[in-house]
Amino acid sequence: MIDLGISKIALIGAVALIVIGPEKLPRVARTVGALIGKAQRYVSDVKAEVNRSMELDELKKMKDTVESAARDVEHSVQTASSDFEKDWAETTAGLTGHEYTPLETPPLSYQHPGKKWRLKRGSVPQWYKARQGVRTKALSSAARVARFRPAVRPDV
Repeated sequence: MIDLGISKIALIGAVALIVIGPEKLPRVARTVGALIGKAQRYVSDVKAEVNRSMELDELKKMKDTVESAARDVEHSVQTASSDFEKDWAETTAGLTGHEYTPLETPPLSYQHPGKKWRLKRGSVPQWYKARQGVRTKALSSAARVARFRPAVRPDV
């Protein structure tokens, strides 16, 4: 690119100050800066688009290789299954007189009639909890406030 050193930038600034004048120089500098920024953004967008297209080409190549590998695997599975079917037919050709009998089902294991696995039971009996004053049911906040609110006596 263009090799701009400090001396060249100072020379360009001095010529611009003489030609444009000190009144219009800040506005021109802002306009030039905005144009340079737009050019840099355009160049970066073009670079990003080129990189995306290169990655897309690489992905297409990778997709083609994966598809060809999948076709090869499918072909090998089909040939293996046809070979298996041929071998199976040859093996079972002499067994036409025998019938298939399924195995007996195993007897059911014993289950205790009072045991319900879905029911969760605590290890402390309810009568013990009641005697000790342990809460067994949850109360809402409003119910708890109403329960423990002191009784209001009318002043007579």
